[in-house]
Amino acid sequence: MKKKIFNIIEYTDIDAGRIDKFLQSQLKELSRTKIQNLIKQGHVKLNNANIYETSKKIRKEDKIEVNFPEPKETSIKPYKMPLNILYDDEDIIVINKSPGTVVHPGAGNYEKTIVNGLLFKYQNKLSNVGGKLRPGIVHRIDKDTSGIIVVAKNDNAHINLSKQFSNHSIKRSYEALVWGVLKPRNGKINENISRSTKNRQLMAVRKDKGKIAITNYKTLKVFHNLNLPKISLIECKLETGRTHQIRVHMNFKGNPILGDRSYGKSKRKFKNIDADIEKKINNFNRQALHAKSLGFTHPKTGKNIFFEAEKPKDFNALIKNLTKISI
Repeated sequence: MKKKIFNIIEYTDIDAGRIDKFLQSQLKELSRTKIQNLIKQGHVKLNNANIYETSKKIRKEDKIEVNFPEPKETSIKPYKMPLNILYDDEDIIVINKSPGTVVHPGAGNYEKTIVNGLLFKYQNKLSNVGGKLRPGIVHRIDKDTSGIIVVAKNDNAHINLSKQFSNHSIKRSYEALVWGVLKPRNGKINENISRSTKNRQLMAVRKDKGKIAITNYKTLKVFHNLNLPKISLIECKLETGRTHQIRVHMNFKGNPILGDRSYGKSKRKFKNIDADIEKKINNFNRQALHAKSLGFTHPKTGKNIFFEAEKPKDFNALIKNLTKISI
């Protein structure tokens, strides 16, 4: 069990504050929820006594001890599953992920993820940098987002690719269907993103705090009909890679992604539209977002490489139906 001790006298600007807020300011890698859970589970001591109250006040003379329990060992089982592999060599694997598939185990889901499939196919030929739950996983896309991810087969490749993601030299483009028409039709969204204060599982644009997030977008096509709310097919190129970045930025612009149940309205009203097509649009059961391309420097050869992934069948079928009823 790891231990961390804070003598509050060293923090001269701290007096009579909440213990959870203080720990959040010092343990920035942990969310406030995780810190509160540590307190509630008896892993935090105040002046050598266990406390369980997250709002407990602290003073300059106090001593706080945080004990970090060792993570529970979790066995990740290999699972035979189809992996749409676009590229495979001694260092990397490039996969076109299907919608509905989780990238790596977590939050009670330890089966049928991309990682389980990778363990079945490649066994121990994956990097270890990400830990036992994420062998080979350099980055991720949401469960219901389709498209390209790159996987590392060894630690050197993993570290190299992680640096490229970190310094934003990776070239990424996405395609999405959004409600309405973006104004202007082509542009850049530069709005910080942070954890939502209303729902800790979601992200939000935050003017006062958060990490820099930049999305360049271009309108490819607008589907419109006198009886149909306008829907746009757009391309997004990311300069940063924040959690839910495109989904949050589009919702901020007032153009949430079609089918997104977490951000924006999921359904719209139609008039005099074929009931079957209306149902297919309103009941599209995921966010219509596809990681179309990925470009980066190969971690061993140093050559620039680029990959594109075809949109999945459900996305293409939706575009076909929208085209059918558009003017």
